Amino acid sequence: MAALCESFTLRGPGPGGGGPGGGPGLCLEPGPDSDLVLLTERGRAATLFKISDQKPLGCWSVKHGQILTCPVVCNFETHEYIAVHDDKVLRIWKNEDLNLDKAFKATLSAEVYRIHSLPQGGPLVLFRGGAVRTLDALLEAPQQEIENLISAEAIKWSGAFMEGQQPVLIFTTEKRGEFFVYVQKPQLSRLHKYKLEQQKSAKPRCFTAHITNQTVTLLCLCSNDSVYQVLIPLQKDTEEEEEEEILSKSLLLNLSLSGAVLKGSSLVVMDKDHIAVLGGQPEPGRRPKEYLTIWNTKFQTLQTSKELPLGTSGQLWCYEEKFFLIHGKVLTVIMYKRETSSLAAAVGKLKDSQTFDVSSFVNWNTLEDEELVVSFQSQESVALKAESSMNLRSKRSTVAGQPGTLSVGQLLLKLKDASNYVLENELKKLMAKAPTPDLQATIGCVVTALTDRCKRNPKYYPQSILQEIVETRNLSYSLCPDLMVVALEKKDLHLLQICLERFPDIPEEMTYACLKAFLSLSEDHLKNVDINLDSAICYIDVEFNDMEVKTEILENGFSEEMDQDMCDTKIPKESQSDGESCPVGLQKAALLNAVLHSPYTETFLLPHLKNLPAEQAILFLRYLYYLYVKCSEKVNTTLPGIRSPTINQIMDWMCLLLDAQFTVMVMLPEAKDLLSNLHKFVRAQVRFYSELNKIEGSLRELQRLNHLRESQTYSIEVLEII
Repeated sequence: MAALCESFTLRGPGPGGGGPGGGPGLCLEPGPDSDLVLLTERGRAATLFKISDQKPLGCWSVKHGQILTCPVVCNFETHEYIAVHDDKVLRIWKNEDLNLDKAFKATLSAEVYRIHSLPQGGPLVLFRGGAVRTLDALLEAPQQEIENLISAEAIKWSGAFMEGQQPVLIFTTEKRGEFFVYVQKPQLSRLHKYKLEQQKSAKPRCFTAHITNQTVTLLCLCSNDSVYQVLIPLQKDTEEEEEEEILSKSLLLNLSLSGAVLKGSSLVVMDKDHIAVLGGQPEPGRRPKEYLTIWNTKFQTLQTSKELPLGTSGQLWCYEEKFFLIHGKVLTVIMYKRETSSLAAAVGKLKDSQTFDVSSFVNWNTLEDEELVVSFQSQESVALKAESSMNLRSKRSTVAGQPGTLSVGQLLLKLKDASNYVLENELKKLMAKAPTPDLQATIGCVVTALTDRCKRNPKYYPQSILQEIVETRNLSYSLCPDLMVVALEKKDLHLLQICLERFPDIPEEMTYACLKAFLSLSEDHLKNVDINLDSAICYIDVEFNDMEVKTEILENGFSEEMDQDMCDTKIPKESQSDGESCPVGLQKAALLNAVLHSPYTETFLLPHLKNLPAEQAILFLRYLYYLYVKCSEKVNTTLPGIRSPTINQIMDWMCLLLDAQFTVMVMLPEAKDLLSNLHKFVRAQVRFYSELNKIEGSLRELQRLNHLRESQTYSIEVLEII
């Protein structure tokens, strides 16, 4: 039998959700040991979680413009992590590597569908064309030719298993409504193809499989709300060409719960006798009720079921006797136990069979849901229960041998209602510790606890403490997802500025929210706000007593007159002011510069920018145009100052804003002069670089002569450029 046990939250509310561009929405893979899992989300970031402590140990993200196109996996032999972004770029890194952009990189010759990693068999790479390679073989020759074995077929599911000492890879494909199954033993380089029996009323929606006694059992969750079974014997390698064999499907289960049909969305294998199905029961005019169900395939009975009232994403994973699913907006772990399958247990007649309530989802990071579960107990009982539970979950070897060291749970309980003085002292002790692999994640848990306290008590906000933590520690958005939300509510502009400049994985929705908030603030309000001005003060024109003091220096003889000559067009004096003076104040410019530094993916940011009010969009475009002119005045197109925007960042944001607001800009009279001036300036730049291209050959010749010349010889030479 199998029974559901306790549940807890592994990750709190996050951006979640997938998006276009080929990146996975949410995928879970096992980590280096049984207590670790790897979460790949939004096509941008991968996070390593420790299940027993319910906290992240590390987070890695690709830079903006790149998308993780298959789930990140662990190489169990080397304890390295493997990812593929943009379909063909392979990345390999270790725990201590913080910057994914500096990790090992190899560009492959074909698009990767998925990487499967086995504890004994090593990583296997499945390409979209159906070819399979071991990771070691790929690293020897990354640009080797990859054959296309499944032309016009699309891979729907894949899985890797061990049969004895040999890895076996299975994947299913679909072509014009027909489904095919491929079985391959990579070590033998032999691919067997089968065709699934076609039934119009039972079209497969998802697959899973397991191998027992040299036989592959493929399970199909079909459109008629039933589970079918397909048995595939593992064939020996032969040199003879085989005919395409048609596999028949046999009905295994009809999914029915309390007399009503259960429309399954995902299924996983628990063992050879049990499967779990995640699905819902439609109700007319109401949201479907969703359930996690466990079925006994040996006796074809429903073992247990639990309602998930907050809804799910339709995805289900199963590792080490734990289910992982999205319940509401949190990643939830539901534990289960297995016993020997018997008829008495299957029909619910076993005396010791119990029903466990999984409706309470405990968030150990905040320790608040624990109070809800035991709301009828006294406050002292709550603290003792929470501390006891946390101690059970915090048995880590790193603290076991250090008497006097608080666990994460004990530290959170101590800081829960502490004064600012006690809070500062404890945090100073924590941040003074020598760096350890989990120190960063521990600090992230503390920040999350502080933000939860801010939500409970609107008058409480430790501004200086939060700013100091973010400034001195390399945190990320995923470690403390509510921090920027609270900062927006409190209008803590300085903290938002720091987060935008330092966090590598801020969701595009949050970046847009910050941009909109900055543009909506009045200049008078910003004058009294403490903001770091280092990114803007070196090139913004600052007014003192109605006199402008320009801190920038014109280089290379650039002047506005030259620009107008190149355009063959005179710019009216009224519009010249757009390029001469900054359209925003110094404080707002520094905040907007922080937004320009925040990583993003165009696909995800563009829909949000379309909602930017027209007045704010024009103001932002004026500022970007001002920065563009300032960069063009410099020989190296670099603005002075610390964390100043680069020319690439300015151009990217300008193009993105014009793409999002093009119709609005064209229709508004207020934007006419701005677009005209921008067009003239860009045209002048194009002409200037066109002239430079004409003498490119001569400049290269001069460079070659300089290399040939002896460094100690002094001479004067006259070179005639024809």
